[in-house]
Amino acid sequence: MFCRYFCFLSLCLFFPMQRCSLGHISNLHGRTTTSLPGFENLTMGYNKYLRPYFGGEPVQVAMSLDIASISSISESDMDYTATIYLRQRWTDPRLVFHGNKSFTLDARLVELLWVPDTYIVESKRSFLHDVTVGNRLIRLFSNGTILYALRITTTVACNMDLSKYPMDTQTCRLQLESWGYDENDVIFTWLRGNDSVHGLEKLRLSQYTVEHYYTLVSKSQQETGSYPRLILQFELRRNVLYFILETYVPSTLLVMLSWVSFWITLDSVPARTCIGVTTVLSMTTLMIGSRSSLSKTNCFIKAIDVYLGICFSFIFGALVEYAVAHYSSSQKCAAKAPQEGSANELTKEMEEVNITNILNSSITSYKRKISFTSIEISSDNINCGGLTMKTHEKIKCVLRNKMHRIIGYFTIQNPSNVDHYSKLLFPLFFMLVNVFYWAYYLYF
Repeated sequence: MFCRYFCFLSLCLFFPMQRCSLGHISNLHGRTTTSLPGFENLTMGYNKYLRPYFGGEPVQVAMSLDIASISSISESDMDYTATIYLRQRWTDPRLVFHGNKSFTLDARLVELLWVPDTYIVESKRSFLHDVTVGNRLIRLFSNGTILYALRITTTVACNMDLSKYPMDTQTCRLQLESWGYDENDVIFTWLRGNDSVHGLEKLRLSQYTVEHYYTLVSKSQQETGSYPRLILQFELRRNVLYFILETYVPSTLLVMLSWVSFWITLDSVPARTCIGVTTVLSMTTLMIGSRSSLSKTNCFIKAIDVYLGICFSFIFGALVEYAVAHYSSSQKCAAKAPQEGSANELTKEMEEVNITNILNSSITSYKRKISFTSIEISSDNINCGGLTMKTHEKIKCVLRNKMHRIIGYFTIQNPSNVDHYSKLLFPLFFMLVNVFYWAYYLYF
């Protein structure tokens, strides 16, 4: 008797569990059970490997997005990392049941349902969050509509044009496409157009500001067919204030520091050389630091590289200006000594010519007044070779002075004027270059 009673009790406990596993939901509060045909179809005739309307019209899949965060935007790798909530809705007539209620099901039930094979185009890395359980949601409506939501973090490629960095605006995309079902089987649509995307307007990024965004519906033409594709396109404008304080202001101050040497005399060689070399080295360090932050994008000639190159040119030009002015000053001092020496030589030559003329006139007058019978004095005995030689040297000296005078037109007559003009021209040209630079990169 005891054995029969035990077997009967075991059967009573076993059959209700079997009934629940077949898809009947019992009312915990004692109400009548509601039969959901969709759940029965999971084990009786429902095939998750066949899409809804198999062999007939394509399935309409409506999508919406919530952008939770954009954690990083990498210029060197040309990608961005975002966490999104992807929601997909479609209708499966095999899951219709009576009533007007919806039921949120266990996320593990998704393994028993057909779901769209949506993937993120140009995704480098993606993962589904699973803390504390897999972050998925399944909600079933009485008309057979299924809401399938996922929480995904993905790293997506974004082709960037860095020619105007850091005054650039980048356009990035998030594209959703069907992997295996072409447009004859599945059609992707946005649930509410641009209103299908939320969260972008509330994002606060470290270097960027979201300008605007819009949604597109497109097709991807592949060798195997034409596949539906949804596109979210958004524009990111870089905040330039950080770079102005970090790079533009220091480089401008270094250029202005190099102009201090124009107010120092040419004789102060150590002071002017120290300022020139120090500013050149500081500017070089600033350029290296700027390029090292974007080491993988050095193939681009960026706007910040152009400005740093302009500043380096002005700083190096100030150093070269002092070298030219100091060299001209040294040449001028060195030229004074030969000129004084040649003037002395000319004075001596003139004195010798005067003495020779006096001697000749004395000899001529003496020959007229005095005549000797035994001694005949002739002016032909006087050797004037030395006088003729010195006259040729005098002519060469005059020609040399004229050549120096001609060359002097093409040389700096007053080296101190170099600093005087540099005080005006360097700041003026630097201001003009800045006007053209900022006008081009901000408005063109």
